[in-house]
Amino acid sequence: MRRQVLLGVAGVVALGLAWEGYKLLAPDDGVVVGELTVLPRTTDVAMPHLWDMAARALEPVNSATDALPLWVAVLVAAAFTLGVAAVGWVVGVVVGLATATVMQRFRTAESALLPWVVLSQTVPLIALAPLVRRWGSQLEIGAFDWRDWMSVAVIAAYLAFFPVSIGALRGLSSPDAVHLDLMRSYGVGWWRTYRSLRLPAAVPHLIPALRLAAANAVIGTVVAEVSIGLRGGIGRMIVEFGASASADPAKQWSPIFGAVLVGLVAAGVCVLIARALARYRVSEVS
Repeated sequence: MRRQVLLGVAGVVALGLAWEGYKLLAPDDGVVVGELTVLPRTTDVAMPHLWDMAARALEPVNSATDALPLWVAVLVAAAFTLGVAAVGWVVGVVVGLATATVMQRFRTAESALLPWVVLSQTVPLIALAPLVRRWGSQLEIGAFDWRDWMSVAVIAAYLAFFPVSIGALRGLSSPDAVHLDLMRSYGVGWWRTYRSLRLPAAVPHLIPALRLAAANAVIGTVVAEVSIGLRGGIGRMIVEFGASASADPAKQWSPIFGAVLVGLVAAGVCVLIARALARYRVSEVS
């Protein structure tokens, strides 16, 4: 664990050194081949110094008297985005695991559903998010009131369920034939075989799928926030701060770092889940 933390810190330091080194050595207009810019510009507007970003994060968001420090506002937005992504991730994991279970139980269902599961990921996310918001706003179930954040959570779940369903299907189908024959010889039913044999055998396949689902949920949340204009999250903050990038270039990088923080927290949760299921991970499938 300590080695992994040190490697992570070393990676962040190396990235910072690469940023400042490129800014120091590259021309202001970037690296241009013919009329094509192949490497970014290094002006203070395009690439502020890291210490300028840090100093700006300590200042208020704007000139209002009650304005929060920028880093506090980013943390609040990151917490909002993380909460929505977590809801989407949980829903995606449940739906993905249920879909994989049905496909494993009934081979006809696998032949019918698997192509649609794969095809679902080809739909453009930018186009889908506004449709989900409109469909949700038309729901009338008693006193239930559809919120915009629920549309974002649906998009996050939509992206998260795919790797879980594929990984779980492969894992549930992974037990050796001799083990399945043993369960049949004991007269054990499908449910007990599923709970005692197939689910533990699927863990090495599920852990990488959960990691990928967490990353997809975060990406889907940030993109959907931008697409439907949901306020309060990191995605909307990135767009708003980007609009004033020329006047305050260091400010726009704080929500980007906030998005990175959300991804790191999501990855950390998956690491904790993997440690809790370590006894089932005889070998992990990449």
